[in-house]
Amino acid sequence: MLSSIHDDAAVEAVRKRLGLDPHRLRRLRTRLLKLQGSDEAALQELPDAARRAFAAEIRFHELTLDQRFDSQLDGASKLLFRTDDGMLLESVILRVATGRTALCVSSQVGCAANCDFCATGKMGIARSLSASQILDQVVQANQLLQPEGRKIRNIVFMGMGEPFHNTSAVHETLEKLISPHGFDQSPRRTLVSTVGLPKAMIEFARKFPKVNLALSLHSAIQSRRTEIIPLAAKFDLQELRAALDQVAAVQQQSIMIEYLMLRGINDGPEDRAALADYLRGLPVHINLIPYNRVDAAPHLEGTSKEDREAFGAALRAEGYTVTIRYSLGADVDAACGQLVRRENRRIAAAAAQ
Repeated sequence: MLSSIHDDAAVEAVRKRLGLDPHRLRRLRTRLLKLQGSDEAALQELPDAARRAFAAEIRFHELTLDQRFDSQLDGASKLLFRTDDGMLLESVILRVATGRTALCVSSQVGCAANCDFCATGKMGIARSLSASQILDQVVQANQLLQPEGRKIRNIVFMGMGEPFHNTSAVHETLEKLISPHGFDQSPRRTLVSTVGLPKAMIEFARKFPKVNLALSLHSAIQSRRTEIIPLAAKFDLQELRAALDQVAAVQQQSIMIEYLMLRGINDGPEDRAALADYLRGLPVHINLIPYNRVDAAPHLEGTSKEDREAFGAALRAEGYTVTIRYSLGADVDAACGQLVRRENRRIAAAAAQ
């Protein structure tokens, strides 16, 4: 079985066995991971006699690009990847109007958080991805962008899965992303989003103090938050607030607060007052997010644009920094909450038999 290019120990063992100059191998990694080079271009950094032998033992990709869907409305591209065992996962390239390019990566196939608004959580399965599989999403997205003269600037863990249900692989991924010997990705341009696992949040902040953290809060009223995020029943708002205080004490940047606006559920005056009170004293940046309809949640409706703006204005009057977000990729089901592959249910069921 071939080893991954992201498996440092395996790559070093092959290097020694083939007698490769370490400098040559560093150039190969730079070409592939930092310069968006093709597999063939990266292999050109090795001596002719060693290329075939190296490629026979080390593979550059852990995922196969199955399909690509380009939005006709905006600069989003949804990438559908397949694992070796046939499971499907999705990543999204976001070409923002400012010229920056972001990648939304998945850390799992499916998600156990089962948020009411999210199609991924309705899949009924949750399988963690390896660090190599997460990193390959970045490699392949950058290779696709190279002909456009673009490169991934921001990486956000907001795709399929709860990152802190896959802590080991996500931490390994982050280490390789921000390492100057890996992708040399700026930690300030990297963000991990969670529905709120207090101990994991604190551990993350201590280990990666310069990487941004986003909390999917969605309500500062416990009963309503539990309705939106069933997992919230395990961690009440008081425990979560204590974790936020510890994160703020360690990190040197604002904590992103994600607040999906649902009509008649979390967008009223008492919801706004509870949110303002709950976050008081914390260095936060509040993102108000429009709801993107999914088939599994026909009972949910998004708050109108006018009401979102009024909600945001009232929070700004309280002294908060607020951004009212807009969706990208809705026409290819690539917007927030829409990532799902029904085929995975069939594959998982067949594997369980």
